Amino acid sequence: MNKKELVDAVSEDADISKAQAGEAVDSVFNHIEKSLSKGEEVRMPGFGTFKANYRPARTARNPQTGKDMKLADTAVAKFQPAKALKESVAGAKKYVKPK
Repeated sequence: MNKKELVDAVSEDADISKAQAGEAVDSVFNHIEKSLSKGEEVRMPGFGTFKANYRPARTARNPQTGKDMKLADTAVAKFQPAKALKESVAGAKKYVKPK
């Protein structure tokens, strides 16, 4: 599912226009982004938790050149799914092909 399909689904489920659904979806994403940029957690019971985690500076290897390079410390967004979401997705294994 991409963003357009999500907007279409929200529009249909909430019985609102696609423009209104698009604004609602954008608003949700914007609020999650703002909260994470402040270092706050976003908890959605039954769905999961978005967190901003600290990643310390480290040395990595460039796979093309093989040279070592230094990566600065940074914050990264992480998502931890709730138990209900994990169980729901586990039921989808018949639709997911092994690699």
